[in-house]
Amino acid sequence: MHLARFPRIFLAHLPTPLERLDRLTKELGGPEIWIKRDDCTGLSTGGNKTRKLEFLMAEAEIQGADTVITQGATQSNHARQTAAFAARLGLACHILLEDRTGSNDPNYNGNGNVLLDHLHGATTSRRAGGVDMAAEMELLADRLRAEGRRPYIIPGGGSNPTGALGYVNCAFELVGQANDRGLVIDQIVTATGSAGTQAGLVTGLKALNAGIPLLGIGVRAPKEKQEANVFALAQKTSEKLGCPGVVARADVVANCDYVGQGYGIPRADTLEAIAMFAQLEGILLDPVYSGKGAAGLIDLIRKGQFSKGQRVVFLHTGGAAGLFGYDAVFAEDRKALEV
Repeated sequence: MHLARFPRIFLAHLPTPLERLDRLTKELGGPEIWIKRDDCTGLSTGGNKTRKLEFLMAEAEIQGADTVITQGATQSNHARQTAAFAARLGLACHILLEDRTGSNDPNYNGNGNVLLDHLHGATTSRRAGGVDMAAEMELLADRLRAEGRRPYIIPGGGSNPTGALGYVNCAFELVGQANDRGLVIDQIVTATGSAGTQAGLVTGLKALNAGIPLLGIGVRAPKEKQEANVFALAQKTSEKLGCPGVVARADVVANCDYVGQGYGIPRADTLEAIAMFAQLEGILLDPVYSGKGAAGLIDLIRKGQFSKGQRVVFLHTGGAAGLFGYDAVFAEDRKALEV
């Protein structure tokens, strides 16, 4: 699979590390746990969206865009990385932030990723939860065109066939790393939301005939809807790559038991997972994506779905900057540590 035929701007710090988590493995007493550090991709603390933006921003550049428009939740990791990428390229960046949690906490609404959006020079405007954000972006684009600007619209999460190429490439990278060290991977686990990361990974893994199953831990939608979204995008991505039909419906698996009250609202097991990774491995997760993904991984190990002798890779999607918008959530845990 020759990805070099697709336009790309090489700004991510790749390959990202593949590390064994010895203390977490010992604590859980199950499979050997490894982590693919896509929190280390660079650009404003890194994260999974940087891989997607390498392809998306190249497309914007080819189209002669002078402005990028995107959307996400208030503490969107994608928005922050898009703002950083736009800053590197000298493009204007407009972000529409959807209120998906109803939080009135000024720290949540102005700190963390939101603070970084503005530091990178992006402008933001807010929308109520449940609004058609794609339509809102089109309205903004029409207004900018009327002013003589040349906007390029990036979907939420960078999740379209162009963006998913970033995770086709990640699948190639991960399999290459495993091959180079003789590491047989029995399972990959990652958080799944806007579908692009899981769709790109499963497409790349199937195109390689890697024989490695992929499990997405859902952070927002019910299982049926999440799997349908991922499969639809995987089909379009495989067509773009020139290997239509390489992904079967059975290849797309999501477990959405860890969503809780909704997107961006962490459960108790999310906070436990964040604490375990921080205290056992010195690795920061986020309360929206990687924290829920890790909570699912930990629970499934405790339930015996993965056993000793197996090797499981957790793909870390980044997002630690969002922790600073969730200060109130961790308040009780902080009290317990005070002396």
